[in-house]
Amino acid sequence: MTRALVTPSSLRGLALAAAFACAAAAPALAETKPAKTFTVAYIAPSLDISYWQWVAYGAKTKAKELGIEYIELDSHNSPVDQMTNVRTALTRGVDAIVMGPVSSASTPPVLRLLKEKSVPVAFTGIGPQPGATDYTATVTANNYEAGREEGKFVCGLAKERGGTKVGMLSLPQDRENAQKYLKGAKEAFAAEGCDLVQVLQTKGLTVREAVDQANDLLTAHPDIKAIYGMYDEAATGAAKVLQTKGLVGKVGVATADGSPTTVRLLRDGVIQGLFLQEAGGQGIEAVQQVYNALTGAPVTKELPLPEPLVTAKDIDSPAAQAKLKRVYPPSAGQY
Repeated sequence: MTRALVTPSSLRGLALAAAFACAAAAPALAETKPAKTFTVAYIAPSLDISYWQWVAYGAKTKAKELGIEYIELDSHNSPVDQMTNVRTALTRGVDAIVMGPVSSASTPPVLRLLKEKSVPVAFTGIGPQPGATDYTATVTANNYEAGREEGKFVCGLAKERGGTKVGMLSLPQDRENAQKYLKGAKEAFAAEGCDLVQVLQTKGLTVREAVDQANDLLTAHPDIKAIYGMYDEAATGAAKVLQTKGLVGKVGVATADGSPTTVRLLRDGVIQGLFLQEAGGQGIEAVQQVYNALTGAPVTKELPLPEPLVTAKDIDSPAAQAKLKRVYPPSAGQY
């Protein structure tokens, strides 16, 4: 058998061939880049409100789970600050925005800018102005259905207490979610035979304001037998007034949302019903939808989460406890 001779010149040739092969492979290796890390901004209408803090908790938790960088901005209930926050987020290079808008009416300029920049946006809690379409998703409660169910329940509370007159402590009616709540409630009152005698709208969503409005409601209409709360602080304020006036049990109370405070009031029998709204769950689902948009996965444009009724009888059921864990984080208080 004849063996090939290995000479210095042949070794040099092999080395040159290997070098050319490496050089040819280099561009292909350079094209292999690590997967992009996305950044999402959560823009809250007001981080002074616990509800929006809990949406933020859900958004931040989901972002961490998906490996997304997360930033948080507060609009201080100002449409001007809201637009400033959107521009700040874009300047910082975010890939998507999750937003609880200051109001539905404040959303058109936001949507125009984000459409121009091709940045996905998901709304939480409050949807955009009716008729808007240039958004990725809205993750809210099923406000109309919840409004109708709560209206039916509140009317039942009034009738149990010997009357048909009810009052309402409402969210601002420039929000599409509040409009849906009210529409559903009015339909239920009409169907069930109750009279909605007064609607008072909040401006700041504070317990202090709700106390003042509940006092005004009971002073103007001392014969009302139940109060419909459209947000958590409404029930807390109404409960304080009923406790002060010795009317606990004589005037029924139900509300949407849920918190450690209203859960305790429910357990103590001061209020009779909670229609649980997933604040944390909305943040979770909104981040998921913008992530889907960024990665080419299917997006659900309208995602209304149910608001089931919880009473003192079933607050400790597995279903109620599981739902509560998507309303507020463990750090907020007991379930």
